[in-house]
Amino acid sequence: MTSAVTTDKDKSEKSSRAGYGQLLRTPGALSFVLPGFAARLPFGMLTISILLLVQHTTGSYARAGVVAAVTGISMALSAPVMGMLTDRYGQSAVLFPVVLLHGAAVGTLTALALLGAPVWALALAAVPAGASVPQVGPMVRARWAAKLEGSPLLPTAAAFESVTDEFTFVVGPVLATALCTGVHPAAGLTTEAALTVLGGLVFATRRATQPRPAGRGAGGEKHGSALSFAGLRVLIAAFLGIGAVFGGMQVSLAAFSNEIGNPGANGLLYGVFAGGNMIAGIACGAIAWKIGPRRRLLLGYAGLTVAASLLWTVDSMALLAVLGLLVGLCIAPALITGYTMIESLVPAASRTEAFTWLTGAVAFGQAAAVVVAGRLTDAYGSGAGFLVPLAATALALVTLVALRAKLAPKAPSRIVNASTAAREEQADGRGLGHRVPVAVD
Repeated sequence: MTSAVTTDKDKSEKSSRAGYGQLLRTPGALSFVLPGFAARLPFGMLTISILLLVQHTTGSYARAGVVAAVTGISMALSAPVMGMLTDRYGQSAVLFPVVLLHGAAVGTLTALALLGAPVWALALAAVPAGASVPQVGPMVRARWAAKLEGSPLLPTAAAFESVTDEFTFVVGPVLATALCTGVHPAAGLTTEAALTVLGGLVFATRRATQPRPAGRGAGGEKHGSALSFAGLRVLIAAFLGIGAVFGGMQVSLAAFSNEIGNPGANGLLYGVFAGGNMIAGIACGAIAWKIGPRRRLLLGYAGLTVAASLLWTVDSMALLAVLGLLVGLCIAPALITGYTMIESLVPAASRTEAFTWLTGAVAFGQAAAVVVAGRLTDAYGSGAGFLVPLAATALALVTLVALRAKLAPKAPSRIVNASTAAREEQADGRGLGHRVPVAVD
């Protein structure tokens, strides 16, 4: 009888792991999830809004790509710094000044573009606009990690956050495109700045669910950078490839829509692509995986490479939508798996920084792809631009295959951190290995 009761309990616990409803019923969760979403939505609007505005004022995708790329690179370089400051001083202390700076920087960039400023001036203004993008996504993930420490719902939270990210990439570009093409070329950036400031300030006021800053831990001891962990470095290289897919698709889909004489189709095509991403993310969070995370990561990148390999051959809007959907379906499993692996690769005291490195890698890959794809589309058409996602995902897959051993989960005692608080958290979390299925890769 005891065995039967235990089995029923185990089944109940397993079923709860995929429960999005149970996750959102976690006390205090909605207080940071909702404003966090409002503050993250602009992330999906920024690049495409800059691309469309600058292309409108200069008439060149290549020039627009340069400005968008500077924004992405600035964000990628500043994100880990913002993550380290957040781990040390707390989320509110970082968010309040950052969101206000971002609003001012985007307003300046918008004004310069409308005044017909040269590309070098726009690129210069793009530096603070990108560097001040608030890292709300990693901050939300850090709040989940702190709130659900030791809970079987933590993997579900990782999937939920990836789905939320994908949803911003569905709504953000579509909203930005609609505003830029249907209202005013600058409407996308204006809305992006307003949402960032309002959502960011509200999120920053939700102090009760913020993780304890490491700088206020016992003795105020310093902790090492998340970048010192080899597994994170491998994931960064892999996430560069995903970023390149986003950047390459944005430029190439916009160019394709112009080529067929229907610029408004860009929002629809990108929405289908990002919608596939979101659908796959929802499914991934509801699946009880029987294979290990390394194998899931490799399979995700292999599928992404195969799907991307056909994009450059397409000359039909309907077929491009189908292929874009397939590419989107392959992205979410890779993203979710990568973010979930952070828990076993990086200690808690450096986790916000680790998440920002991955977010920054996506932004950097996106920025580089926008530049390359912009030049290719200007010179050879949208088909050439679609080669960028293919090349980037193929390189990422080769990197993962070659360095997959560095992604092996570390026992809590091997995730070394200098802070006493982190060591205590790791000691408390030694039982986590019993709730995460282990599979041979």
